[in-house]
Amino acid sequence: MSLLFYLVTMTSNFIDYVKICFRSGSGGAGSVHFRREKFVEKGGPDGGDGGRGGHIILRGNAQMWTLLHLKYTKHVFADNGQVGSAANCTGKQGEDKIIEVPIGTIVKDPETGEKIAEVLHDGEEIILLNGGRGGMGNTFFKTPTNQAPRHAQPGEAGIEAWLILELKVLADVGLVGFPNAGKSTLLSVLSAAKPEIADYPFTTIVPNLGVVAYRDDKSFIMADIPGIIEGAAEGKGLGIRFLRHIERNSVLLFLIPCETKDIHQEYEILLNELQKYNPELLDKQRLLAVTKSDLIDDELEEALAKEFPKGVPYIFISSATQKNLVKLKDMIWKALQNSEKV
Repeated sequence: MSLLFYLVTMTSNFIDYVKICFRSGSGGAGSVHFRREKFVEKGGPDGGDGGRGGHIILRGNAQMWTLLHLKYTKHVFADNGQVGSAANCTGKQGEDKIIEVPIGTIVKDPETGEKIAEVLHDGEEIILLNGGRGGMGNTFFKTPTNQAPRHAQPGEAGIEAWLILELKVLADVGLVGFPNAGKSTLLSVLSAAKPEIADYPFTTIVPNLGVVAYRDDKSFIMADIPGIIEGAAEGKGLGIRFLRHIERNSVLLFLIPCETKDIHQEYEILLNELQKYNPELLDKQRLLAVTKSDLIDDELEEALAKEFPKGVPYIFISSATQKNLVKLKDMIWKALQNSEKV
């Protein structure tokens, strides 16, 4: 069994993609009925309308962080509306089917890839598929010239569709770097998150979120995205499976170890992969943190800094010794405030 397969199995609680067949309920048929009472032989029409079919509704839930609860769900059907009845009684409405999803869930058409809906707030409800309307009873069709209509409307059919639910992690800061760049270690030091940490590639195979405490009871959310390798946008390594989680981050923090042969070249490779996946990612604010810098002295830091990309704020840090981590948080907070003004 390969190491990657083992890790995927062990961390399978994180599910960010499901494909489900949804079907809203059909409306109930209208009733054809005439009032019949003692001493009333030929009462007028009193057939009630049919009930509406149930909607398919998505509801945002801030307590959820994965689509795991939908992993084995292949069909979600809402109830049909009931038929109308005598005495102008409307049929019972079909029960809506409400699916709770994490904030950041989007709905896509599996054929075109077009985004249909997006859940961005806790408690937000989006009607994904409308239930069919109930048919009108024969009372509705009564006219001065037709006072005893003997027909009613059938209920409107529900809507059936295969749809993709896809989760994009909502975080303020996304950590971008090659495998073993120190992303998980940094997240574990700055927050209470407990990501898997080891000295081999692809230790992180699912995004990890951590809340980083800042000054005056402020905080921001940091996401450790699985390591990118050259060719990730074409599906190499873990491919584009997790690149989409970077799309929602306000600030991208590039992490590159100090022992890298060419820090500028590695930065350009990472940037190129992001650009190939989605050119709009280059519009986000970027920061550069050189990790494991407890291994080098001030003189070497100064020499390395001359080769860094122009215009990108940088800092030398060490998660092991917590070197410059307070300054790093200051840098991130400033970048987040600037991103809000854009």
